[in-house]
Amino acid sequence: MSIGVLDLNDCNLQLWHEGTTVQSPGYVLLHEKEYLFGSPARAAARLQPRDINTRYWWQLSTELLQPSLGHARHNGDLAHAHLQQLHKEAKGPTEVLLAVSGSMQHEQLALLLGIIEQCPFDAVGLVNRSVALASLHRHGDRLFHLEIQLHQAVISELIRQDHQTELQCTTPLPGCGLLQLQEQLVELIAAAFVRQTRFDPRRKGDSEQQLYDALPAALHTLQNASETNLEINGYQARVSAHELQAAGKRLFDSARNTIGILRPEDHVIIDPLATLLPGLTNQFEQIEVLQEDDVRRALQSHQDRLVQREQALSFVTALPCLSVEGVSSDSSNKVSQATPSRRATEAHVSAAQPTHVLYQHKARPLIASGTPLESGWNIYRSAAGWQLRDSTTAATVNGVTYRSDQILFCGDAISISPDGSDVALLIEVVT
Repeated sequence: MSIGVLDLNDCNLQLWHEGTTVQSPGYVLLHEKEYLFGSPARAAARLQPRDINTRYWWQLSTELLQPSLGHARHNGDLAHAHLQQLHKEAKGPTEVLLAVSGSMQHEQLALLLGIIEQCPFDAVGLVNRSVALASLHRHGDRLFHLEIQLHQAVISELIRQDHQTELQCTTPLPGCGLLQLQEQLVELIAAAFVRQTRFDPRRKGDSEQQLYDALPAALHTLQNASETNLEINGYQARVSAHELQAAGKRLFDSARNTIGILRPEDHVIIDPLATLLPGLTNQFEQIEVLQEDDVRRALQSHQDRLVQREQALSFVTALPCLSVEGVSSDSSNKVSQATPSRRATEAHVSAAQPTHVLYQHKARPLIASGTPLESGWNIYRSAAGWQLRDSTTAATVNGVTYRSDQILFCGDAISISPDGSDVALLIEVVT
């Protein structure tokens, strides 16, 4: 029987088990004396604000709820109910590996494990999620992980030595959480509606909820376009990525001040959710975007080291670097041996990393979240390196069909046209 993997980031809790992925943001709604968790609760956040709680993971404790929310005595009760729902939706794993942020205090970790003792599953491993994610990384001796939570952002500094990734320190960035960022974005978009249409979508709860619901799709569009249209209650407004960058100023400034001056070999890794914030991926030159299931990959690959069934759980803050050992992409829960195609890729590790793509006589800087080409293709940066994504059409690299796990390097020629006439060349621009 396989072990479940639970990623406890309250922006989007994720539980993987036997091919099932359950995602549930840290929202709870009291509805007719019953609790609704996750997306249904989030969809009512602006319609029933007095019946919503989003702090129960961030402020996990046994202090009495103020204000109260149904029959729950404290945030621990809400967390317990949320875990039970996740467990039910994920085919009922009997054992779970936990990945939690370094911002969780010692008392909160102890309470979390106590709560799980009252759940229909056992916690058999506990690891710092930044350490797990950094263990997938193959470059540099110093890493910074930028994690966005609902009520704060967190910077974790990690070092890599003797093929081991270790946590050095964790720094919360107050006021830089997803909810605060959304509030700033919505304020800017609402101002655009007022300027362009004289309609203020924030005046009523239903239109404000529509605006919040439309925000993710708009931000996805702005990753590859300079402007986008939003429609609320029949009114349309046009917003640009440039004007929305102001929403992230506090986060950008706090992150730069915390990280300081990056050395050439340093890297910043970020969760995919953070890339939706306009301007974030331009704040650091050495920034790389993680994948949605990287926590699962890391914990399953480290499973033999993390499982602690016969002893009290310890919070793991150091792990071997998987990029040295080879990372399994299947569900066998073992560290795989390098396949021939992966060995060929890893032989390229010392090759120069591209900074720009030369396409149609123009050199454009590569953007970690995605640099658009033609036919729907994007060049983006994963934890492993630069790769292609987002199209069902064929592409070749150096005359050979592109593989989904292939890493790109300087000098690689990418062809995305049927006749091979349009070629994008990856280059390094030295300043």
